[in-house]
Amino acid sequence: MAVIEIEGLAKSYRVYQKQEGLLASIRGLFRRRYRTVEAVCGIDMTVERGEFVAFLGPNGAGKTTTLKLLSGVINPTSGTARVLGHIPWKRENAYRRRFALVMGQKNQLWWDLPANESFRLHQEIYRIERGRFERTRDELTSMLEVRHLLGQPVRELSLGERMKMELIAALLHSPEVLFLDEPTIGLDVRAQYTIQNFLRYYQQERRVTILLTSHYMKDVSVLCRRVVIINSGRIVYDGSLNGIIDRFSGHKVISLQFTDGRVPGSLGGLGEVLSPEPPRAKLRVPRGRVTEVLTHLLAQHHVEDISVEDPPLEEVIARMFARCEERPTECELGHVPELLGEE
Repeated sequence: MAVIEIEGLAKSYRVYQKQEGLLASIRGLFRRRYRTVEAVCGIDMTVERGEFVAFLGPNGAGKTTTLKLLSGVINPTSGTARVLGHIPWKRENAYRRRFALVMGQKNQLWWDLPANESFRLHQEIYRIERGRFERTRDELTSMLEVRHLLGQPVRELSLGERMKMELIAALLHSPEVLFLDEPTIGLDVRAQYTIQNFLRYYQQERRVTILLTSHYMKDVSVLCRRVVIINSGRIVYDGSLNGIIDRFSGHKVISLQFTDGRVPGSLGGLGEVLSPEPPRAKLRVPRGRVTEVLTHLLAQHHVEDISVEDPPLEEVIARMFARCEERPTECELGHVPELLGEE
C-alpha cells in the first residue's frame, strides 16, 4: 500500500538579485531584478508502507525542500502529493498527528527547559493519554540511554544527547511516517552508531515509513535498501543500494597481502596501485578485468591474503554528482550518465 504518492511536485522561488555598488543599489529601489530558483522540478515518487528510503543529493539538490513540502511546512508551485491519504499543505490536524519531521539543524525542544518539560508540552499538543505517554517516553529514553538526563536543561546536553531527545520528542505520538533530515549531522561515531541502531530497531518493530536524508553514507548503508537520488531538483536515480554500485562504478578494489613482505613493482601494470603499505597493497582494477588480474596475481606472486571489494559508496556517489555537473542536460532528463567503462 502506497503511503507517499508524489506526482509532478515542483517548488520554485523568486529571488531578488541585488546589484553591486551604491548606484546599482539605489536603482534597485525603483527597478528590482529577480531570478527564479527551481528548488524541486516536477518529481514523481511512490513510497510503500514500512519502507526505509534514503533521499540523497548534493547540497542544494532539493532534498530538504521536498521534506518540507511533504510535511506541509511550505506549499508547492505545482504538482500533487498525498501522505497517508492527506494533502500535506492543507495542514489538517488529523495529518499532523500521523507524521513527524526531525531536522538535524533545527531544534524543537525548549533550550532552557529540561527535555521532560518539552515532552509534556508535546503530550498536550498531540493529546496523548497520560499512561500511554509515560510508557512511550520511558521506553524511548531507555532505548536511547538518556533517561537520567530528562531533568537536565537542554542547553546543558551534548549534541548527541540533544539529538536523541529530538528523536524522542518526534516519536512520542507514535507517528506512522517519519521524515528525517540529517539526523546524525555533527555527531561523533558512538552517537551515530547508537542512533542508527535505534532507528533500525524502531522501524522494524513499528513498521514506520521513513524518508531519510543524510550526507553520511554509513547511515544509508546500515538503514536503507532503497535509495532515491535527487540533483538540481530532479530525481536521477531510484533503486537499490547495490544497484548504485553496479551501475555507476566502473572498477573494483583488490586488497592484497604478500607472503614475502614486499609489494611487487609490477603491480602498476595491472591497475592503479592504492596505498601501498608493505606487505599490503590495494589495486584499483576495471570491473571487466578482475578475473584476468586475479589469475595473473595468483600465478606470478606469493599471495597470503586477497579480497575483492566494491569502491566505497561515498566515492561512487561523489563521482556521480560530479558527472551530473559535467553533463547537466542528461541529468535533467532523469538519466545519469553511467560511469561503467569511463574510468
